[in-house]
Amino acid sequence: MRVHYASELFDMEHCIEDPILQFNSWFGEAVNAKVIEPNALILATVDSNAKPSARVVLLKDVDADGFVFYTNYQSKKAEELALNPNVALVFNWLELIRQVRIEGSVEKVSSERSEAYFQSRPLGSQIGAWASPQSKKVNSREELESLELEITKKFHDKEVLPKPPHWGGYKVKPSYIEFWQGRPNRLHDRIAYELNETGNWTRARLAP
Repeated sequence: MRVHYASELFDMEHCIEDPILQFNSWFGEAVNAKVIEPNALILATVDSNAKPSARVVLLKDVDADGFVFYTNYQSKKAEELALNPNVALVFNWLELIRQVRIEGSVEKVSSERSEAYFQSRPLGSQIGAWASPQSKKVNSREELESLELEITKKFHDKEVLPKPPHWGGYKVKPSYIEFWQGRPNRLHDRIAYELNETGNWTRARLAP
């Protein structure tokens, strides 16, 4: 099952000083390479007993402060984020033999930002956000479809729905970002950025 990695060198002199800009550079290359769902990421959280859980969510925005995704505020992940805002993210772009690891803490984005994004979504996705009691047990697929029909009837005269009060965005504000690129003989390139006490990023090469 082993794969021979033969990517180009990724060294300190090749990376941008700002890790957000470096991420944007790699993300753009993933998009141009037609990586499937390049904005898919693994989000890891922990519960009150420090038991971890992870799931795939979609990155919806990146700015100078961090990485934004949206979800149901009553979901399991949201409950865990309320208990412990510290998270880890992983982007895995297999086609490019690249991985980005991010550690940081989350905060909710503004209701206005969440509303604007929600109303940019397809109508079916808006209905689904209203209808699904995310992470809660349901008896059957038919129950979900019944909830969807109920919401469809409720908003039958609307082309754009209001944002549900239980739905919105989170921003992950990073304190650590690591870029990994596969290289021959398992001597992979790893460049890690850490946010220091002065609010500046430092860089270091890590052994694979």
